[in-house]
Amino acid sequence: MTFFKLRPIGRSGIEASAVGMGCWAIGGPFLFDGKPDGWGDIDDGQSIRAIHLALELGATLFDTADAYGTGHSENVLGKALAGRRADAVIATKFGYTYDSAAKALLSTDVSPAYVQWAYAQSLERLGTDYIDLFQIHVGDLPDEAADAAGAALEKLAESGAIRAWGWSTDDAAKAARMVKFPHFAAVQQELSVFRDGPDMLDLCAAQNLASLNRSPLAMGMLTGKFTAGSTLPGSDVRAAGHSWVRFFKDGKPLPEALARIEAIRELLTSGGRSPAQGALGWILARSPHTLPIPGFKSEAQVRDNLGALEKGPLPAATMAEIAAILAGLEPALV
Repeated sequence: MTFFKLRPIGRSGIEASAVGMGCWAIGGPFLFDGKPDGWGDIDDGQSIRAIHLALELGATLFDTADAYGTGHSENVLGKALAGRRADAVIATKFGYTYDSAAKALLSTDVSPAYVQWAYAQSLERLGTDYIDLFQIHVGDLPDEAADAAGAALEKLAESGAIRAWGWSTDDAAKAARMVKFPHFAAVQQELSVFRDGPDMLDLCAAQNLASLNRSPLAMGMLTGKFTAGSTLPGSDVRAAGHSWVRFFKDGKPLPEALARIEAIRELLTSGGRSPAQGALGWILARSPHTLPIPGFKSEAQVRDNLGALEKGPLPAATMAEIAAILAGLEPALV
């Protein structure tokens, strides 16, 4: 079967690289619930070089958010894409209010007035006059608030200000309610070898939606570079004590996660793949609607991640072997 390196953004008519670039890490340090939510210090020059390399290697999809570094990620992406806007599909997100001076997220707001305000701010930082995919960042919303945000996003789409919109949520039932809006084209769900999302993938298949995949490398665990002796600094989101960080505790990799990566390492690295390329190949094989968006801070990470475009999806037999091995391991990862 031929692997196509472009995939549709659902029913939007937009096509993008099957592996995109997640721009959380290049936003630099910021706080969420008073705790570090970034990935340590950054070098903006290096980030821009990495984005330029990604473009050269075939990446077109860049996913960011106004929350990442309270606008810094969008600023850096905008600088990197100056003069090359037509080469990129920009996906960004809104819904977390923030204090840029304090580099801190404050609360949430998806009201129609805030949708308009956040859109204008993102446009300025990104240096563009339209956004390809504008996404609700807050994963759990009351139905009334979600509908009001959806109506506001439809108005932006109808005016040509955005091409399509989506929602970063793991709740398939909530996402299904949004299909009534014509320009709702994508969900952003957590998906990796360690955390499947069959209900959302079924919705995407049934309704022709794209599935952009958060944490496709399990916050770096699936790169295979961590050991029992690894410890991350307190400035790293994986060491900050957030309850939703799954595969690390206090900056150390969970033993059960390390056991899983070792159990499937040989399968992930089949066909000359790196562990990261195998993990992304798993996602590409999992559904034709998936577009994983691994994070990056360096050119080396970009080369590794985008090598998955050349290696393509894992074969069906390998997928079955991985599933059988992981099903037999205890304790389960949650």
